[in-house]
Amino acid sequence: MRILVTGSNGQLGSEIKDIAKQYKNFDFYFTDRNSLNICDSTKVKNFLLENEIEVIINCAAYTKVEAAENNREKAFEVNSKAVADLVSNADTLHIKIIHISTDYVFDGTSYFSYNENDVTNPLNVYGKSKLEGENFLVNSDVNGIVIRTSWLYSQFGSNFVKSMLRLGTERNSLGVVSNEVGSPTNAKDLAIFCLELLAKNKTLNNKGKVYHYSNHGVASWFDFAKAIIEFANIECMINAIETKDYSTIAKRPIFSVLNKSNIEKDFNIQIPFWRDSLKKCIETLKKKHNETFNNLS
Repeated sequence: MRILVTGSNGQLGSEIKDIAKQYKNFDFYFTDRNSLNICDSTKVKNFLLENEIEVIINCAAYTKVEAAENNREKAFEVNSKAVADLVSNADTLHIKIIHISTDYVFDGTSYFSYNENDVTNPLNVYGKSKLEGENFLVNSDVNGIVIRTSWLYSQFGSNFVKSMLRLGTERNSLGVVSNEVGSPTNAKDLAIFCLELLAKNKTLNNKGKVYHYSNHGVASWFDFAKAIIEFANIECMINAIETKDYSTIAKRPIFSVLNKSNIEKDFNIQIPFWRDSLKKCIETLKKKHNETFNNLS
């Protein structure tokens, strides 16, 4: 199977790249915005044709939530228009797609975990652009799925875990938001799911079906930060603050826990608990950085 992974230098793309050697029957094509800009539809189509791509895992996205508020055009170009072009090319060339989306398509006013059919109402430009992008696949005849995920972190790239590890070694205390709730997700777990899905030849014959994948359990950013400091054995006090005390341009959902029952049932998988996956990631980072976190990037 010939698989194109776009956005391969991001967190999820990097995790897929890290485990790719375990899948001997796959030919991977890892690209980033420099080697294959997904906003250039003609180049993308030529690449798909020349390499006889059979599956696209689209990890490419404009993920700068704050910056998107002032760069609306760029966010929609990458997260929406480019996805529309990918879907169009996939339709023409009979290519299957796994497209990654976000919990930020919801407004966070629910008291229950969000399932795939709940009403979407994104609060910020990033969420609106991602929702428009996923709808192009949902409303197409292309075989593939949308996977919404949340609070992604990884041993690779820049993320909340690495920020907390670095800041925790530099400061005696940190203030972290306690009234925004979701599910931290190790990108490695999602990477494994995507490749196992293909390795076991699980159906991608659903036309644009939406699924939710995040690690199990519920946490605030405060809970998340406390666990990071705990597992890393760092001496740093984590203090709870509220969203109103932390100035941001973009509005974020207060509650964005995703219900995973459909993906677990349809693909017969068990998703790990968030604290277990977090502990594994921090153990990996400890080994990579000799238990010092000052130079994390």
